[in-house]
Amino acid sequence: MLGKPTIWTKICLGMAFSGGICLNWQMGSSSDFFEIFATEPTAAQGVSFARYMELAMYHPTAGYYTRDFKRVGRDEKADFFTSTTFSPVFGELVMAAVVKLLAPAKPADFVFVEIGAEPGGGILRDLPHPFAGYQIISLGQPFVLPPNAVVFSNELFDAQPFHRVVWRQGSWRELGVALTGRTLREVEMSALSPELLAIADRLPKSAEEDYHIDLPLRTVPILERIVGPKWKGLFLAFDYGKFWPELAEHLPHGTGRTYHRQRMGNDLLSRPGKQDITCHVCWDWLEDGLVRAGFGETRVDSQESFFMHYAAETLAAITTTEKSSFSPRKRMMMQLMHPANMGQKFQALYALRK
Repeated sequence: MLGKPTIWTKICLGMAFSGGICLNWQMGSSSDFFEIFATEPTAAQGVSFARYMELAMYHPTAGYYTRDFKRVGRDEKADFFTSTTFSPVFGELVMAAVVKLLAPAKPADFVFVEIGAEPGGGILRDLPHPFAGYQIISLGQPFVLPPNAVVFSNELFDAQPFHRVVWRQGSWRELGVALTGRTLREVEMSALSPELLAIADRLPKSAEEDYHIDLPLRTVPILERIVGPKWKGLFLAFDYGKFWPELAEHLPHGTGRTYHRQRMGNDLLSRPGKQDITCHVCWDWLEDGLVRAGFGETRVDSQESFFMHYAAETLAAITTTEKSSFSPRKRMMMQLMHPANMGQKFQALYALRK
C-alpha cells in the first residue's frame, strides 16, 4: 500500500468515520449512555443533534457502531440488512460492473478498496477477483489509498451524524437533545451551531410551519478525505439518498429514522447506543465534491438500473445457470434488483478520475 494515511479513519479517542472531526470523549469506564451524556457541559440545556448522534453511534464504550454485537443480517437478532447481506451475489455484480466501468483499463492495474465494511465482512472476501489487490478499511484503521484504486463503499455516508433544523415562526431553528434525569427530550437550540451557520445561506428562504430538514453535513468532509489524495480510478458508493430540492421542499418530516430488530422507526431518542440512526444523504453535495476533486461525469442510478446496465451478463448467467426458480442465488438477485425490494430504494453514485 502506498501513500500517507489521512486522519479521518483514525480513532482519536473514539473518532470513527466522523468527517475529520476529532470527537472529544469523557473516557471513563461507564458504558451507560445517560451517564456519558450527562458529562456534556450543556446536557441539561441541550446539545446539537449531531453531537447526540456522535455519542449514540460512536462513543468508545456506549456507541452503536463501537459495541461488539450483531448489527447486520436477516435474522431477528440483527437490526437491519443491506445489500452486502446478499453475498456473494452482490459482490459478483459489483465486480462485473467495476470491470466494465474501468474498461479499456485493466482491472489488474487497480486495487479494490472497500471502506466501512463490518468486522469480518467485505464483498470480495470469498470471491476470486481480477484486481491487483483487495483492501478493507474498517472502523479505526489507518486510511491509506494506492495510486490506482477502485474505492467502494456501501452505506458509509448514511451512517454519519447529521444536523436537524425546523422552520418555526419565520426562521430555521436547530434541533438539539437535552437530558433530564434519565429522559432525553428534543429542544430548540438558542443559536445555530458553527457547522450549520456555514451553510445557512443554502437553506430555503421560507417553508411551511414545522418543516423539518435532516442535514447530512458530515458526508462532505468524509468524501473530501476519500478523494483528496490524488489517486486515479473509480469511485463507487451505494447508499440511499435524495437530491436537494426534494429534501428541502417535498419531505416535511425529514428523513431521519431508526432501525432496531428489523423494524424501522422514527423515535430518534429511544434506545441510544442500541439502535441504528440514519438519514438520507444529499446526492447533489457528493456529486459537487467529486467534481471539485477532478472527477469526470458523475452519475446517480438506482441500484436496479446500475446493475442492469453494467452487470447484465452476470445477471443473465445467474438466471440461466440456476435451474430452480427459488434457488438461494436467484432469491438474492431478486432482493437486490426488484423495485419493491432494494432495486429502487438504493442508489449508486459513481465517477472516474484519470
